[in-house]
Amino acid sequence: MRLSLRPQTRSLLLAIAIITTPLGLSACGSAEADKPKPVPVVGVIIAKAQAVELTTELAGRTEAFEIAEVRPQVAGLVMARLFQEGSYVREGQALYQIDSRLLAATQAQATATVASAEATVEANRLRAERFEALAEQGGVSKQEAADARATYNQSRAAVGQARAALASARVNLGFTRVTSPISGRIGISMVTKGALVTNAQATPMAKVQRLDPMYVNIRQSSADFMALRRAIESGKLVSGAAPVTVILPDGSEYPIAGKLNPADVDVNPETGTITVRAVVPNPKGDLLPGLFVRAKVGQGSVPDGILVPQAAVTRDPRGRASVLVANAKDELEKRDITADTPVGQNWLVTEGLKPGDKVVVEGLVNAREGAKAKVVPAGSKPQPENGAKASPATAGN
Repeated sequence: MRLSLRPQTRSLLLAIAIITTPLGLSACGSAEADKPKPVPVVGVIIAKAQAVELTTELAGRTEAFEIAEVRPQVAGLVMARLFQEGSYVREGQALYQIDSRLLAATQAQATATVASAEATVEANRLRAERFEALAEQGGVSKQEAADARATYNQSRAAVGQARAALASARVNLGFTRVTSPISGRIGISMVTKGALVTNAQATPMAKVQRLDPMYVNIRQSSADFMALRRAIESGKLVSGAAPVTVILPDGSEYPIAGKLNPADVDVNPETGTITVRAVVPNPKGDLLPGLFVRAKVGQGSVPDGILVPQAAVTRDPRGRASVLVANAKDELEKRDITADTPVGQNWLVTEGLKPGDKVVVEGLVNAREGAKAKVVPAGSKPQPENGAKASPATAGN
């Protein structure tokens, strides 16, 4: 049976519904407002002191360990080239042959001069001895005996002079065979067969470079160099044999580490830099002279450094660093720190933290200084609290 209502009754029911609906919604909203806000969950790491190796990455350029320009020491025509361009040559290996005929004749002449001088000195010796014997008997004057002795001494000196000229001729004749002054890889020949060379020419005949080991010339700012030295002297850094890792132009690391040589004592006035030289083994010849590389240079170690992920560190507009630390009551405290040196994805903290501090590294978006938080180890998944509902309450229930 269908129930029919009077118009007055329907109007009354509608008015009651309009009045009671906001009251019900207000009651639900009040219940939601009275609910305690959930405690933020933060992940922390425990600060610990450890030895931290410090490195810096600098630009550098490779250079041959030894470089020798091959130049002629006598004049003459090049008769032959005795090496293959780009090959490995050994110290003393013949590289060029210069025309030797004129110098061979000079040597023969010097040899004859020595023989003549030696014959003369023998005759003068016998004459001096005879005159000295006659002078004792009164057969010749003492002056004549002295002159004979002087002539003999002069002839002896002439022999020495002739022998020196012969030695010089032999050396010059040997210079017609141009040899490598060092062992290494030889480049392009700058002269060809038939070219006239002189011992005063500016252009080298070729260049030999020793490529094992290699130098890596690294430039470091004088300010950084002085700061590093002060840190070592103050004991903040422990100095050791500084290893050098070479990063090739393609971004890969050269597999063999080098060692750092002492730096130049002078600062370049134009650039304000100091040249630091590393020696890197190069047994396979992978490093070539003139390569632009980057070098990771060890700068010592901090014996009790603390590492904090870079994402956990915030900086104010003036660049001052700070982190959030959970205290024993799980309350978050702001801690000002000194963190100026990056180490991988971390900052090296030298002041402001101590071993055992709980540093917040996760959940920083909801973390606030002075608020309580649920502290869990970084990387773990927090469990929901007992009694917590899986879904929020629906308004209007």
